[in-house]
Amino acid sequence: MIDVLYFAWVRERIGLPREQVETSAATVTDLVAELKTREARYAAAFADVSALRVALDQELADFDAPLEGVREVAFFPPMTGG
Repeated sequence: MIDVLYFAWVRERIGLPREQVETSAATVTDLVAELKTREARYAAAFADVSALRVALDQELADFDAPLEGVREVAFFPPMTGG
């Protein structure tokens, strides 16, 4: 079981700030593919992963990063300065 957190517009599109996901995904990309098949709102949120960043256990990671041993996955848009 993995805690999946959604921030900013990702949270708005999915309608949840976080959820626990039972997954057999090996990588973040695999997890995204699983989530996209759930409902249209997930497909919309993950339609363009180039507009997203991911953190595994609160450390930035790539979408090809393995999920083995990971307890938390967070998806969010890139940070902008200002």
